[in-house]
Amino acid sequence: MSVAKVTEIISSSDDSFEDAIEKGVERANKTLKNVAEAWVASQKVTVENGRIDQYRVVLKVSFVLKD
Repeated sequence: MSVAKVTEIISSSDDSFEDAIEKGVERANKTLKNVAEAWVASQKVTVENGRIDQYRVVLKVSFVLKD
């Protein structure tokens, strides 16, 4: 039987939601071991001068705990 933990991270990108997700997962893998999955809990954009400035996502990342 495996036991997993879920943590929440926030990631942003100047380019797209997809890029923000990829950056968030990549960064999570640098700190967390045994990352199993991630899902987008929410997403939003920041707007400056009437244009999208940044894409932001809140990710839930699960990782398997070692015995």
